[in-house]
Amino acid sequence: MVQDQNPIFLLLWLFIVATSCNQNPEKESDTELSSAKTESQVVSSDNYESDVAFLRKHLEIIELSDDDAGRVAVAPTLQGRVMTSSVKAGSGQSFGWLNYDLIASGKTLEHFNPVGGEERIWLGPEGGQFSIFFKPGTSFEFDNWFVPKELDTEPFEVTDQSSNQVRFKKQMQLSNYSGTIFDLLIERKVSMLSRDQIAQLIGMPLDQGIEVVGFETDNTLTNIGEQAWNEKSGMLSIWILSMLNPSDDTYVIVPFKKGPESELGKILTDYRFDGSEIPADRLLILEEKGLIMYKADGKSRGKIGISPKRALLLAASYDSKNQVLTLAYFTEPDPKMGYVNSLWELQDEPFEGDAVNAYNDGPLADGGQLGPFYEIESSSPAAKLTQHQSIKHIHSTVHLTGPQDQLEQITSKLFDLELKQIHIQ
Repeated sequence: MVQDQNPIFLLLWLFIVATSCNQNPEKESDTELSSAKTESQVVSSDNYESDVAFLRKHLEIIELSDDDAGRVAVAPTLQGRVMTSSVKAGSGQSFGWLNYDLIASGKTLEHFNPVGGEERIWLGPEGGQFSIFFKPGTSFEFDNWFVPKELDTEPFEVTDQSSNQVRFKKQMQLSNYSGTIFDLLIERKVSMLSRDQIAQLIGMPLDQGIEVVGFETDNTLTNIGEQAWNEKSGMLSIWILSMLNPSDDTYVIVPFKKGPESELGKILTDYRFDGSEIPADRLLILEEKGLIMYKADGKSRGKIGISPKRALLLAASYDSKNQVLTLAYFTEPDPKMGYVNSLWELQDEPFEGDAVNAYNDGPLADGGQLGPFYEIESSSPAAKLTQHQSIKHIHSTVHLTGPQDQLEQITSKLFDLELKQIHIQ
């Protein structure tokens, strides 16, 4: 049975609770986020030009462009993170969620710096005996949880750059809860996708009325140490997370492999903080179509996870308010491989985690909220590597806007769905 993978939103929740409740007032880190969100009072924007202008005041930004396929803003000082993108320069809609307050504050938080960004790289697992977020012997509590600085605040080195792509690398040494030391190299390439490449990815020509932007991140993890990574030592995985702007009419669409639970396990794992299930008006499983629909309005916290036995190489979302179809393609999950489990406990099955996740942000019990945003996430298998061996994980993000009838041709082909069917009653 696939164990529940402890998702990133639990960490954000714990972080906000710790800061908003001032559980340890003598520690500056416990109040940093609250201060950052109240002092700057920066108003965020859904305009790409405004977002990039704001980012340039605080970060180094490399902007990639394609004549026929939009703009992409990348931050080398934030691990080669894609901050946001748009189908066109200037006044085009900005798709990445940005934490304006934290970025503008200039502060560095102790546990985690949730600055946002449309697509970033992390490494798993987050919890358990092979976690790289907890030191050996510590309890699995927020006070002991720290995002490795190499994945949070340290820059990646730019190794090559052109108008439509940029390459990064970062050598680092990390240790896990069991005391294993990982000497590793991350190489990351962010590339614009041309209109023709996007059409090829989707498998159909694009009508002239559709505007697009797309980018691919090619992420490679290499063992550069002498010790092999295996089930005994613990293994790392490549974890890609996308923070996107929600609307009242946005739904995530996740296709899955159809088949009996006796062979493939449950269709999804449903994550809620209070022990309840995600309400029926927010989550719908269309078993006959092999599709999951999940409301992504940033108003109710929850997350779904799909195991590698069920997951496919595509997830998507549709925002009918702004007529934006988002497609996320990634390296196809391998059901024969183990996937790291990030549950915050010593685990019986540390390599039975999720391959694909979707998260919807929402208010906490006290009314506070980090976002709003929603996420589409993908993970590589656990990296069983000897010295100099590598594992690669590719994640591509495509946004399409245009007339509904032209967008519907795409949803019909990919999901057998009319746009009016992308809704939960």
